[in-house]
Amino acid sequence: MTLSELEEGLQARIIDLSGINPLVRRRLLDLGILEGSMIRLIHRLPLRGAFALEVNHQEFGLRYAEAKRIEVEVV
Repeated sequence: MTLSELEEGLQARIIDLSGINPLVRRRLLDLGILEGSMIRLIHRLPLRGAFALEVNHQEFGLRYAEAKRIEVEVV
């Protein structure tokens, strides 16, 4: 399942970041977001808008285009 398919409020483990843009991946790694991290979808904007996410007690936004390339598993 991809991050873009995750329901609001659910928590998942990131299992693959290799499909996203290298610059975006580097930024996520700078924030401490890597494979194996737990992520929670706080809110999703309509019409394939941005996602509000929480990882390691920090909130950040991510575009739909990147979210659909991040593989996760619901825990």
